[in-house]
Amino acid sequence: MKYLVALLAVAGIVVSAMALRVHYMDPSQAPPCAVTEKFDCGAVNHSRFAVFPPRTFDEPATGGHHIPIATIGIVGYVMIAALALAGWWWLAFQASLVGFMCACFLSYLEAFILEKWCIYCLWSQCIITVILLATGITLLLRTMRTRHLTPMER
Repeated sequence: MKYLVALLAVAGIVVSAMALRVHYMDPSQAPPCAVTEKFDCGAVNHSRFAVFPPRTFDEPATGGHHIPIATIGIVGYVMIAALALAGWWWLAFQASLVGFMCACFLSYLEAFILEKWCIYCLWSQCIITVILLATGITLLLRTMRTRHLTPMER
């Protein structure tokens, strides 16, 4: 299971890197993921919510010290992969839960504030959801297995 989680994390790193590439593109260029008026990665990745902390309304797009959300996603996926490969399932589950909650909040922003969707963000949401399920199931199975062992078998 640890290799599945690590492989999913690598897929998340690739998707986050593609979103980061769109973030650093010139806003006047059409990104490759601008499919319709509702699916526009350029609009999402150049919004004030594409960085942490979010830019204020009067702040220029290049001003301030902000970290792109896609960079935070890359770091998070690397951490989840390392924790899963090390066999630290509780920490991997907690990290994937934090990532899932962040992705849910970003999906909320896309749906109700920006009213535009990013395909890369949706892929990342699906990947982190599967990682959360995989780590949760692994943690549950490992806990059930250790509870059914007698003290001599442990």
